[in-house]
Amino acid sequence: MQPKRLTILGVGLLGGSIGLALKASGSSCHVIGYGHRQSTIDTALKMGAIDEAVTSPEAAVKDSDWVILATPVGLFEKLLLQIAPALPVNAIVTDVGSTKRSIVRQAEITLPKTVHFIGSHPMAGSEKRGVEFAKSDLFTGARCILTPTSKSNPSALAAVEQFWQSLGSKTVQMSPEDHDRNICDISHLPHAIAAALVAMQSEESLPLAGQGFLDTTRVAGGDGGLWRDILIDNRDNVADSVKRFRAKLDALLNMLGSNHDAAQREALARWLDAAAERRKQLFAAKIKELHAE
Repeated sequence: MQPKRLTILGVGLLGGSIGLALKASGSSCHVIGYGHRQSTIDTALKMGAIDEAVTSPEAAVKDSDWVILATPVGLFEKLLLQIAPALPVNAIVTDVGSTKRSIVRQAEITLPKTVHFIGSHPMAGSEKRGVEFAKSDLFTGARCILTPTSKSNPSALAAVEQFWQSLGSKTVQMSPEDHDRNICDISHLPHAIAAALVAMQSEESLPLAGQGFLDTTRVAGGDGGLWRDILIDNRDNVADSVKRFRAKLDALLNMLGSNHDAAQREALARWLDAAAERRKQLFAAKIKELHAE
């Protein structure tokens, strides 16, 4: 049940990388691309990320057995409404969106019952945006989260899981609600914090920034419109994450109190050591995971 004719709506970094990865995997799938900018489509064709360019979403999907939504999440609702009447019977639709609850809900409401939607979120990419940065190995070793619901077709779910695995991803399944809550803490909140770190710098301090600061704030270089849509769509979880993060900063402020007594100094050292140890364990787990491949 792997694609023979696949449409990518939004041929940017992720969409272009899907096309390149498909070709690199040896697939004979015919890839159709749709995008707003002609220059992007031209680049995708030149790179070999797509085989054919189409000028409208409806025309792009009308003969495809697979469709992947790869635009910013703020455009998904409009795209789903546009393509719904044109999708073939038994077509599989998935996506690469960073939020899931609203996307899955909208797809299940909008798409015909003869079409199978499975939410996907490949944890791959970078702060760079554009098909010119697409890579055939972008998904190799990356985790891809699938978010089925009670309405999901089991065969379609198995096919989408196999698809991402064929591109080199490691798949995991969870509910759309669990996805949005968990991904907020390790992706959405860090982006907001990185942006805040850059924003709070003075004109005097910023020129002194070294590699550590650049590493810490790398994700703040992402597209503002794209991340605006993500943060707004997941606003309740973002608000909760911000409150819990603020509580950690408040604890730090207390440990930096004016007394500077031995107890406060020891508490601060333990706080920092605990964070260092937790990161060390995370890093070791990632290394172990890579070696197990």
